[in-house]
Amino acid sequence: MKSPLVLTSALIATGCALVGYFVGGALENADAISLTIGLFIGALVSPLIVKLLSGEQQTAAAIKTLYVGNLPYRANEAAVRSLFSSYGEVHSVRLMKDKQTGKRRGFGFVEISAADADGAIESLNDTEFQQRTLKVREAKERPEPGQGND
Repeated sequence: MKSPLVLTSALIATGCALVGYFVGGALENADAISLTIGLFIGALVSPLIVKLLSGEQQTAAAIKTLYVGNLPYRANEAAVRSLFSSYGEVHSVRLMKDKQTGKRRGFGFVEISAADADGAIESLNDTEFQQRTLKVREAKERPEPGQGND
């Protein structure tokens, strides 16, 4: 059953209305709901369907960036991805290289699902990988140029 919800009345003076319908039960009890929104100007102009994720799904969809230090210089993205994929969904791997020589610098960043990040850090920090002891932690954001410690 659809229960109407008027989202705004600001357009009524112009003869327009924005109306939404919740589908799938009461809002306060729903884990995930769909919201259909339509703009009416005498007739439906353009419907827009929005699927809202439950809090649990939103958390699972979040991504964390991990710093991985003391990587072997011969390690490549595929090897690092394989290592981290044992602990969760890996979204990207970036191994840093020297701009002039193109050689790897021995550290990089792995983007992994936030729900799996802590387990990966706990399991991989201070472990040996290709004869090097890895340093794994949550990456820190770099300050914008001119915003650092002056």
